[in-house]
Amino acid sequence: MENKRNPLVNDCSMAGIKPAMLEFPYPPLQVQCRNQSYADLLSVDYCGSVSELSALTQYINNESRLSGKHCRWARTLLEIAVAEMMHLQKLGQLICLLGGELDYTARYQNGRHCLWTPEYLELPCRASEMILTAIEGERAAIKQYKAHMGKMEDACVNAVLARIIKDEEYHILILQALMDEVNTE
Repeated sequence: MENKRNPLVNDCSMAGIKPAMLEFPYPPLQVQCRNQSYADLLSVDYCGSVSELSALTQYINNESRLSGKHCRWARTLLEIAVAEMMHLQKLGQLICLLGGELDYTARYQNGRHCLWTPEYLELPCRASEMILTAIEGERAAIKQYKAHMGKMEDACVNAVLARIIKDEEYHILILQALMDEVNTE
């Protein structure tokens, strides 16, 4: 008897998901002193258009859309999403230690304040476009983190950002390998 899969059932198990992170520890979450301008810079990394919140939300959306047809690809995106969630948590703690607020408002240096919005997301339909958008997002995040590190003289905060960058670089490698797989299908 032929085993037919019901197309209206998603049987992609996400049990045992682990974050896609490098296997070495993060520096302690501490700051040299309270600094509102540093907290504001990190608020952009936390919930700006290029941010951990935007990345996490986009990865989860893409994972949900892929999981019914491409379970392994979806699992990979969820593993990256879990890492982005952990980055979001670390940034949130640093913002609080610096004396900032966590209200989903990115506070830009030009005085502009922007509440996070799903309009920041790109929601391509094809898997290859999802992955390409993710790679571009990771590269933009790395560039932004490096720029912010150049504006902060807090070695403790910069050490955490440098560690986050290593995970983002790792994500690019994972996504590039996934792109190769998607393109051969």
